[in-house]
Amino acid sequence: MFEKTNLRQVDTSLAAVATGPHLPVVVPDYLEKTYWWAYTHPNAVRIFERQWLVNLILWGNFSRLRDLALQDMGEVIHGQVLQVACVYGNLTEHIVRRLDPQAHLSVIDVAPVQIKNLHQKLSNKSQVSILQQDASRMAFADASQDTTLVFFLLHEMPVEVRRKTIAEALRVTKPGGKIVFVDYHKPVASSPFRYIMVPILTTLEPFAMDLWNHDISEWLPASVSASQIDKQTYFGGLYQKLVITR
Repeated sequence: MFEKTNLRQVDTSLAAVATGPHLPVVVPDYLEKTYWWAYTHPNAVRIFERQWLVNLILWGNFSRLRDLALQDMGEVIHGQVLQVACVYGNLTEHIVRRLDPQAHLSVIDVAPVQIKNLHQKLSNKSQVSILQQDASRMAFADASQDTTLVFFLLHEMPVEVRRKTIAEALRVTKPGGKIVFVDYHKPVASSPFRYIMVPILTTLEPFAMDLWNHDISEWLPASVSASQIDKQTYFGGLYQKLVITR
């Protein structure tokens, strides 16, 4: 079903996707080498774009974690909103439903296959821009977003890319705005998932153990104070939500 060949040439029909003023966006080598089967190959979308499967991958917690992120974004979401990376499942649709009539959602992703998939998923794009951008070097102006959401992305990145992505999320968010991170976390010792997840993550998600061994705050710029950070963990500590208020 999958053939790991010529991945850089997949979906060349999307060459006209908006990228912003930066240099042409290229799918990073680490993404193609590590996650080609999940994100950059066309067959990945056909397999993983299923709500029940996304929920199963998160041990039945997708809807809960989605709603926890939405809770910090507001019952009605105002202003300029940024979702960093397309997400399998119905996260983006739920954000769109909450948008104030004057609000606007921008969704970025580095993979053309994911851009195409989100275009096909969303029936209402009147308040949405879907852009091909690299999360570690976004094309948005400083302090241009009221809310920025990074949902299960950090664990898929090498540490230096992760650090740059966090810095970019902070850079583009306005003073007083929020950056919401939802991702993996090291479970408590009594959780069976502390042991079940190790072989899964080390085999399929080689960068994910970083989030078990380090706190997200370790990758934040020194300018972010502890008083700006609110961290909560869920499902025996396997997942976390970290919210930074600028």
